[in-house]
Amino acid sequence: MRAIITIQNVASDLVTTFWTPIFVTIFAFIVTYALWPRNKAAFDKAARMPLRRD
Repeated sequence: MRAIITIQNVASDLVTTFWTPIFVTIFAFIVTYALWPRNKAAFDKAARMPLRRD
């Protein structure tokens, strides 16, 4: 029983210390890409796509 708790603690620590900063960094890059002024025209065009008549 003690070994299982230790493995769970190690796994939890690994997720907290390793994956959380990675996912925060990925999220920050996605938000930066979405808000970058150079991409505004492409996102505006994509936003108007459902309203377009073909």
